[in-house]
Parts: sequence; C-alpha cells; structure tokens
Amino acid sequence: MKRLFSLLLCMGLVTVGMGQLKAKVACPDFYVDVLDGTVNGLKPSNTQNEIKEKFPCFTSAVEESQEAKCGGGIFFKTKDLYFYTKRKYVEVGPKFIGKTSIPILGTRRGSHFSRLGNPTIKDDTWEAYEMQYGTLVLHFDVAGPNGKVKYFQFSTLGSDGLNLCE
Repeated sequence: MKRLFSLLLCMGLVTVGMGQLKAKVACPDFYVDVLDGTVNGLKPSNTQNEIKEKFPCFTSAVEESQEAKCGGGIFFKTKDLYFYTKRKYVEVGPKFIGKTSIPILGTRRGSHFSRLGNPTIKDDTWEAYEMQYGTLVLHFDVAGPNGKVKYFQFSTLGSDGLNLCE
C-alpha cells in the first residue's frame, strides 16, 4: 500500500512539475503605410515565414496550396489584419487595431484625390488606385457618392494581375 501511495504521489508531482505558465506572444503595434504598401515594413509579397518571424502573434495561418481558401495566408483576426500570401495582398478590416500613414477607414468616397489621385477602376462599392508599389482597393459601405471606406486592400500586383478573395 505504501508503494502504491508513493507511486501515485510521484506521478502527481511529475505532472504538476511539467505544467508551466507561458506568456502570450507580444506583437508590435501595426503601422500600415498606405502610400508605400507596407505593414511595419513588410510588403504583401513577403513569404509566410518572414511574416511569422516579424509578427509571431498571428491568430491563424493557412499554408499556401490549391486547396486552401484564398490560396493561404497569415491572419491577425484580433487586429482585423490579413495577409493573403499566395495572392500577394493585405486586407485591413473595419475594426483594424493599429495606425495608418493616412486616414482611410471611415473617410468619404471622393475625398482621396489629393493623396491618391483619380481611381484607375471604379465600381458601385469599390475603387482601385494604381500605386507605385501596385494596387490599392478601397471598399465602401454603400454604393454611390455617400459611401464611406469600410475596409481596404493593397497588393504588389497591378490591377490586371490582382486576384482578391471574396
């Protein structure tokens, strides 16, 4: 009986000794440079490993493959920021937690001419701008001139090669 008790006590101590507290992985504050097409210096064309190394706090990652929805990517759902690495673009959502080089989210349609110029392509609910690095796409909450930017995407690809996930 003493042996059994000693064995159980040792097993209990071993399992408690193996349990450790681990600190959350801290992420730097996100800074989206809209005019340069980067997030803290990383471009949408960076690899998954480069993104994971710079931002270890990602909430999920999908390896690039033909079967993966949208081709795969690195996602920061708590920050509302998404890197679609196979398609080489970044999406900044309406609840983005971070800073942008110029205010985009929540701004009115038509108020971007002074910084972005004329859109290359227009639709009811979005506009695409040709940028030095590729393409910037602004999505509006309603069709027409009164819409406000709900979210935006930018890519290192031109508008003819851009393939956004829907």
